[in-house]
Amino acid sequence: MNLSPALFSRCALILIAVATASRMSLPAAGFEPQSDNPFFTRYQPVKAPAPAGWVLQHGDRLAIIGDSITEQKMYSRIIETYLTVCVPDLKVTARQFGWGGETAEGFLHRMTNDCLRFQPTIATLCYGMNDHRYRVFDEANAQWYSNNYAAVVTGLKAAGARVVLGSPGCVGRIPPWAVNNHATMEDMNLNLGRLRNIDVALAAQQQVGFADVFWPMLVELYAAKEQYGPDYALCGKDGVHPDWAGHLVMAYAFLKALGLDGDLGTFTVDLAADKAAVTSGHTLDSFTNNTLTITSRRYPFCAAGEADKDNSIRSGMTLVPFNAELNRLMLVVKGGAAEHYAVTWGDEKREYSAAQLAAGVNLAADFASNPFADAFAKVDTAVANKQNYETIQIKNLFYTPDAKADPAAMAVLTDKVRQPLVDAMTSAFVPVTHTIRIQPE
Repeated sequence: MNLSPALFSRCALILIAVATASRMSLPAAGFEPQSDNPFFTRYQPVKAPAPAGWVLQHGDRLAIIGDSITEQKMYSRIIETYLTVCVPDLKVTARQFGWGGETAEGFLHRMTNDCLRFQPTIATLCYGMNDHRYRVFDEANAQWYSNNYAAVVTGLKAAGARVVLGSPGCVGRIPPWAVNNHATMEDMNLNLGRLRNIDVALAAQQQVGFADVFWPMLVELYAAKEQYGPDYALCGKDGVHPDWAGHLVMAYAFLKALGLDGDLGTFTVDLAADKAAVTSGHTLDSFTNNTLTITSRRYPFCAAGEADKDNSIRSGMTLVPFNAELNRLMLVVKGGAAEHYAVTWGDEKREYSAAQLAAGVNLAADFASNPFADAFAKVDTAVANKQNYETIQIKNLFYTPDAKADPAAMAVLTDKVRQPLVDAMTSAFVPVTHTIRIQPE
């Protein structure tokens, strides 16, 4: 349902009054584990709640909401492509509502016009970066932030949407636009960390999901520089807007908070019995001469690129357990007489011990180039094209004189333009037939 402006304002004012009267208290749940490295000494990240299990429902309409980091259309694209190809049976659709420079208060003012008219059933939120004002923490600003973020959650819930509240990320350097704020990089991150703790409390009070973006980003900001060198910019070259590796870390946080379990399928081979089987989403076309031919209606998440580059999704996968927890396409081989085997999947070959194969190997993690790559890229490109239009639709077309005169008509008209882009995603997502050959070494 859509809230009228008057009803929405009343809901927001009530929530703000309640939040102001009773300041947010942090849950007594301890702190996130951290090393004794001096880099982290001053941070006190309260323990984030574990994901509450499966959150998505069949046919959900997902709104991906946030500031310029969302408007980059990178973590939002990873999320939507993942939902499209990895869990297609859910039939989840998505829109991104990123707006550069925005705060939670900014979205509060445009929420009804831009977002609620599309009747989202679930939403992810990512604010706090602009809200922290790139300066030292102060209580008044934190209360302003928490009041507005709480009002956004209340408005979405009142409109019938479930919510996953995301914390801000962190900064990797003092951004150019904040050089005169008299705050160090550590000052800014301590501020963002305090806002992140407020978000933990807010999610608990509002009984909504929570996606921890800040703490994994801060931990991996340090770890990535240790692993790949000081020029590795997880938070982006400007210190705020990540490239693909940082956005993969963000997408991981949101997909985990949405309850995805990462089980994309298992292919099981018994060499002694000359039998094979596959799980749901895949069809075994044949198994002869130790070679499986499979047609899959469910893809792994494909990512090529260099492991040590901050502009690579594959690199982001080395920083968080994306493949282990969200991207498992398993091959299990038992009953063989050899000690080692070569597995050829498409044009790539990997060697495994019999013990490794018996335990199961993750094809999605081990084969950067695989038979799904081309089909995956077509879907991903279609997602990018659609999300690019959504920025134009929301930021430009919805604020023309014609839109102001008749916003409902403009929404209908612009969605007619958007629909072929949605259809292109559907057309691009086709079954993939592939072969896996298992040879003794």
